[in-house]
Amino acid sequence: MAQLVSAQFKQAPLPYAYNALEGSIDAQTMEIHYSKHGAAYVANLNKAITGTPLEKESLVKILSGISKQTPAVRNNAGGHYNHELFWTILTPEKNTQPSEKLAKAINQSFGSFDAFKEKMSKAGADRFGSGWAWLIVTPEKKLAITSTANQDNPLMDIAEVKGIPVLGIDVWEHAYYLKYQNKRADYLSAIWNVINWKEINKRYEAALNGKTE
Repeated sequence: MAQLVSAQFKQAPLPYAYNALEGSIDAQTMEIHYSKHGAAYVANLNKAITGTPLEKESLVKILSGISKQTPAVRNNAGGHYNHELFWTILTPEKNTQPSEKLAKAINQSFGSFDAFKEKMSKAGADRFGSGWAWLIVTPEKKLAITSTANQDNPLMDIAEVKGIPVLGIDVWEHAYYLKYQNKRADYLSAIWNVINWKEINKRYEAALNGKTE
């Protein structure tokens, strides 16, 4: 029988049904991704921090000092944060749009909305092996696109490009392989149909004020 641990961190409920994103992300992938992979990251994070001072720290605080932590904390704290963000920036709601303020910032930073999507998708496609593509707000309050390996993210003190994530796209194979096999580019094209701009707008406003959602 598995040993129970006192969990500080919990997995938030998925905000839609497993089959809600069909056409872009299939139900089987979403169920496995959320109930197996996502659940494992939070369970393993809680195991890694049990009996340590990290039990009293926020997830963002742990990430900000990740260079001082064990690989188990780094991988699972990153995995928990990244996936909790990922679930929220997807939606079955059709035609959500960037706010006027965010759309203007995207155009100023990347030239156009289409150019932004192309650069974001390229960041995911070019990430060798497993990882994430990110749209972040930098410490200078500018938008930037970056990518990280494995379960690293731009909140970590070891990140090459640091900032507050407002959009993250998972490019681990478990996020797409059942439907798209080795065609990561097809997944990166389809995911734009289920991006939740209402959530990203909120995260953008919070990030401009130095806050993570």
